Amino acid sequence: MPWSRPNRSLIAAVLPLASLGLLLAGSTTAHAAANPGPGFPAHYAAPYVETWNSPSAMASAQSATGLKYFSLAFVISDGTCNATFNGNTSISDTGWTSAINSLRASGGDVIASFGGAAGTELAQACTDVSSLQTQYQRVIDTLNLTRIDLDIEGAPLNDTAANDRRNQALANLQQQYAASGKTLAVDYTLPVMPTGLEANSISLLNNAKSHNLNVNLVNIMTMDYGASMDMGQAAINAATALQGQLGQIWTTKTAAQLWAMEGNTPMIGVNDSTNEVFTTANASTLESFAASHGIQELAYWSLGRDKACATNGTLSSTCSGTTQNPYQFASTFNALTGGAAPTAPTGRITGYGGKCVDVAGANTANGTAIQLYDCNGTAAQSWTVATNGSLQALGKCMDVTAAGTANGTQVQLYDCNGTGAQQWQHQSNGTLVNPASGRCLDATGPSSANGTRLQIWDCYGSANQQWNLPS
Repeated sequence: MPWSRPNRSLIAAVLPLASLGLLLAGSTTAHAAANPGPGFPAHYAAPYVETWNSPSAMASAQSATGLKYFSLAFVISDGTCNATFNGNTSISDTGWTSAINSLRASGGDVIASFGGAAGTELAQACTDVSSLQTQYQRVIDTLNLTRIDLDIEGAPLNDTAANDRRNQALANLQQQYAASGKTLAVDYTLPVMPTGLEANSISLLNNAKSHNLNVNLVNIMTMDYGASMDMGQAAINAATALQGQLGQIWTTKTAAQLWAMEGNTPMIGVNDSTNEVFTTANASTLESFAASHGIQELAYWSLGRDKACATNGTLSSTCSGTTQNPYQFASTFNALTGGAAPTAPTGRITGYGGKCVDVAGANTANGTAIQLYDCNGTAAQSWTVATNGSLQALGKCMDVTAAGTANGTQVQLYDCNGTGAQQWQHQSNGTLVNPASGRCLDATGPSSANGTRLQIWDCYGSANQQWNLPS
């Protein structure tokens, strides 16, 4: 069935594009958001907050519920290849960056969502990869983002050329940021039916994989199906179908990893199809399912609607139309948020003979040998176990030379690029597996002498393949 969200389109349509209020091209250093926040926990709630409303909405919701994460809706084109926030003319750049800074100071963070149901999506406005990449980077750097969301629906979802441009631009940015030691998590928000994603969304994700874009999660819009149904169960059915579909694309991921790639976003209360109502009971059901299955994110449309209307059954942009207390959906979904934000442990990696994994001569040049050496507490032996699976020292990554897969391929220091040659998985038996080759980090020889080169070799679990990582 054709996908549309008239309610969201109507809200944005009343604001002429010429009056959209947060023109990022006009941002200056003085208006830039502060350093990135502490990051996101493994599981969290991040409802969509309308940037055409007041920036104080985030602080109000946080004060009422403890909610710390929000998705800013939406970054779109101003009609040219130029990124803007949806918003009215009364909302300034300074207002939103100040609100983001305050949220981060309290331990929270934001995701900027690009796209949505209204306006011109950036990948359609920017007709080449380079200009599109520039616009994405300008938003990311201005707001100091570590995570972005691409809400692709309607006509843009069927624009295969735009989808290809977008995936290439985002893959380029991921590699660029990784080289400077920064992670950029990329989420896709896509329409869904209770039976799963439709063919155009599957095509978009396969294209992302073909460009080596690391997709952090696929967030499904569990809303507006068109027929009356139990909306909580429909969201669960869609999530279950999605898990199988993701497994057909990312075939090496475990079931748990696939669940962790999921987000779920209902439209709270009365949907655009007014015979569909997502109730507070549905929210509790979905949150319990998400928690028990390890779903990464719960969101909803939208924060400004998270209160009762004067009359139930009303479709409104400012209330839910179902029985609820103020911010009840935020409170319910926020139960998913737990634990501290993921950290990147830093310290020494020890191995055979009690020696440390060491960058030879503390040299930062690409191709520098990774070796065993007496532990000495220097920066050449200080490794960060990054959340993207890489091991980083001196601002660069442990890398399998030339992405080799053969026994005896040596390991080196190299610019971080997010490729399989720089991925390492620590196993319960202490081995470090490079999934791209299926082989283990190995001390040549075996020897524990100073200067022993590290290489990849068939995994045997022997002493020269066992490593202790910082925690």
